[in-house]
Amino acid sequence: MLVAAFAAGALLGGGSPAAAHASIGVARTSIAKPATVVQATTVRIAQFNCDISDEYPIIKASLVARAIRASGADVVGIEEGGGEIPQIAHALGWRYYDIRMQIVSRLPLVDPLDGNGLYTYVEASPGRVVAIENVHLPSAPYGPVWVKHGKTAAQVIAMEKRVRLPAIEPDLAAARTLHSRGIPTFLTGDFNSPSFRDWTKATVGTRPWLRYPLRWPVAAAVEAAGLTDSFRAVHPNPVRTPGLTWPAHRTIPGVDLFRGELKDRIDFVFARGAKPLASTIVGEPGAPGISASIAPWPSDHRLVVSTFRVRGATPPALVTVPHRLVRIGDSVPVSFHAGGPVSAVAIEHLRGGHATAVARHRIAAADGIKTVRFSSGRWAAGAYAAVLLGRSGNVRSRFPFWVAAPGARPVVRTTKPVFAVGEAVGVTVTNAPGDRWDWLGIYHRGANPLVASYLQWRYTHAAIDGTFRLRPSGIFAVPLTPGRYSVYLLRDDLYVKIAGANFTVR
Repeated sequence: MLVAAFAAGALLGGGSPAAAHASIGVARTSIAKPATVVQATTVRIAQFNCDISDEYPIIKASLVARAIRASGADVVGIEEGGGEIPQIAHALGWRYYDIRMQIVSRLPLVDPLDGNGLYTYVEASPGRVVAIENVHLPSAPYGPVWVKHGKTAAQVIAMEKRVRLPAIEPDLAAARTLHSRGIPTFLTGDFNSPSFRDWTKATVGTRPWLRYPLRWPVAAAVEAAGLTDSFRAVHPNPVRTPGLTWPAHRTIPGVDLFRGELKDRIDFVFARGAKPLASTIVGEPGAPGISASIAPWPSDHRLVVSTFRVRGATPPALVTVPHRLVRIGDSVPVSFHAGGPVSAVAIEHLRGGHATAVARHRIAAADGIKTVRFSSGRWAAGAYAAVLLGRSGNVRSRFPFWVAAPGARPVVRTTKPVFAVGEAVGVTVTNAPGDRWDWLGIYHRGANPLVASYLQWRYTHAAIDGTFRLRPSGIFAVPLTPGRYSVYLLRDDLYVKIAGANFTVR
């Protein structure tokens, strides 16, 4: 959780704008009928805001991996991964991770194009998938603090509906679509908001700031969308089993900033189409209600892990490239599910509105999810697509990715050098890392983002290449007055500048 009292680091909770993607003529995959299902399997889904921070380099991927290993999880939704999702997966010895979704997994992951960065598939059993969404909702204002400071229930609810509810609505729409397709769905996340199932008449007074029952809007909306709070389904009594996840006592000297903050359960694993069998909390030694611990504990959040019985569904025809930015010379894995007769997986180079085939791998009959590999040694830098072709050469599925020269750095440019007062600032990004929480921030010219506050910001929504418009948005945004400014691309909810450009407002 990011808290507003701590410099600019708190302010990334202003709500996520609509995604911006490079337009390269991609085709959407449609499904004619609900997916078929087979025998049930058991999966363990975890949620962990691990708080890898540029401010505290002592918190390493290896410590996060130890916490995950102690949980026994198969799949983990992560927040504040600090650009270290691959390192966390490698420390676990797991082959699968998705930096666009901030997920690490022992089970295969398949990123569908029509997920639009809102969900990815997990191959729960051979050829059968479930979907997982992962969210990190705005951190400020924090509702329990409002309650503590005397705000009424109506005021708190109005704030939650204004600040956090819009941020999760696209994910709930995606969950409804997945349900209509027969795909079991999990939703993990740091909601920065409690559950109405914890703020009841019975719990009033169990913590000093819990002064009245409150139907917290975000959790209520998630359940109204048909998803089940797995922890509370297994532990229905919030007095006996509160399941507090924040703040944890981070047992690392010098970084336990939030020890005295208001305790609550704000990290969740929701599910639809899966039966929760167990749900436990992993945290620091001596923490109340935990099932396992490690020391030192790396995060200001505890990890929640739930065990489910679920019947995986047959995915649609799809093709995907796990790493959407590859370097010339890399071996490029391309995963696909045929979903019917197919002839080949092809690689196309997209230039000037035209697609030129640069490689093709012929496919015989294929069941389940398969992977083929291509050599990129002779490819040029630019935009590409992997294409799954039917028997007649028709396109069954298409997935975009990008190729860059070895050592090529991210590049940020403004669409023009001078903008008028009140005009949105246009920014183009090339060769970005593609992490879920990469973001653009506008600062006074040359300011250090580690110590200065940003003026305006927006997430890039894991874009590799794209064009964005920045304007005042969110409660902390500052309109730009005449002057000189810089716009920075920063890494994965960190204050680490990886590219930048200067511009002027007149």
